[in-house]
Amino acid sequence: MPSRPRVPRARDDTPREPFAVLRRSVSPLELFFDLVFVFAVGQLAEHLLAKLSWRGAAETAVMLVAVLSCWALTSFDATFLDVELPRTRWLVLTVMGLGLYANAQIPHAFADRPWAFAVPLVAVLLLTDVTAAATAPTAILRRHYRRVTAWAAVSVPLWLVGAGFAPGPRLAWWAAAATVDMLGVWLAHPLPRNVLDSRKLVFDAEHMVERIRLFIILQLGETVLTLGGTISAAPVDVPTVTTALGVFVALVHLCASYFRGGESILARYVATTDDRLLPVRHAVSGQYPTLAGLVALAVGAELAIGHPTGPGSTELALLLFGGPILYLITQAWWYYTSTRQAWRTRLLACLACAAAGTAAPWLPPLASVLLLDAILSSLVLALTREHRSILNSMTDGTEG
Repeated sequence: MPSRPRVPRARDDTPREPFAVLRRSVSPLELFFDLVFVFAVGQLAEHLLAKLSWRGAAETAVMLVAVLSCWALTSFDATFLDVELPRTRWLVLTVMGLGLYANAQIPHAFADRPWAFAVPLVAVLLLTDVTAAATAPTAILRRHYRRVTAWAAVSVPLWLVGAGFAPGPRLAWWAAAATVDMLGVWLAHPLPRNVLDSRKLVFDAEHMVERIRLFIILQLGETVLTLGGTISAAPVDVPTVTTALGVFVALVHLCASYFRGGESILARYVATTDDRLLPVRHAVSGQYPTLAGLVALAVGAELAIGHPTGPGSTELALLLFGGPILYLITQAWWYYTSTRQAWRTRLLACLACAAAGTAAPWLPPLASVLLLDAILSSLVLALTREHRSILNSMTDGTEG
């Protein structure tokens, strides 16, 4: 029998700052802002497809981390600083413009336009951090954003120096910068003997939960658009159409693996835990492998649709099955750190994808796509029941 989910109910006597947070819905501006950053899905997929190698994958990963770090920092700023305030709206709009320009340069960042990518990226990092450090409404937040600025002081020179080198050494410099930025987001930018105690922080967690929910939808939507472009360029015959439909079915199942009850579990857990920021931080950190998985799947889909009855390949296997593994293992990690339930089912699906991936080089791409559909459809059927059981347990625990 599965254990009951952990729903912390002990009274939290930790003193909090005297700062009231108004509960508010996601604003149209925030949704508009997210569109700029999901635009990167197609750009990253284009770069990876053009440089289908381990080096191309590393370059794609570095730029993906850069894009998502900007999204994460600005999204938290919009929540902490209140996007309804004029100065915060101007901050978000400015980051949108800079982010749009940087994302448009993704296919050229490791070619002839490194500065066109690095300069707006650095501007976003400095602008968001310094603005929040100066204008955050509480002392805890201002101290936190001074730490964030200190981390940026490490990564910014790495981005700028790397832009001045040839593509080979540039990758090493930018990989170091991206690692600093990602670890900062994951660890909440600690400094020695100076860390964020998020239990003392008043935070509109429900708002960020909705932001994450909508951002995942937009990522899936942009992946569908990328798939649509691939279908448009492909011939109209039975194997090609069947493969395209199979990839679409896989995307639908990946969507359902979270949105058939999973997002409600996240919302209820955040509403009942003492440290409301921690699970949101985990969910934001999970966007890195989630987006990487969707980019990989988009490129694998393009390879499969291009030659549905041709020979398989190692590249196709890694992309077509590795993408869903990244997407699902991220969900498994989050469920393990929160409810302690529904994570095993996702890991079993990852193992099934890994086994199918080992056979994929010897299968035609169409067969690999249909095999992926079978795995994901079985996963969704199992998760639908598990999510319902977890939600019922959470309701009983709350009422109890």
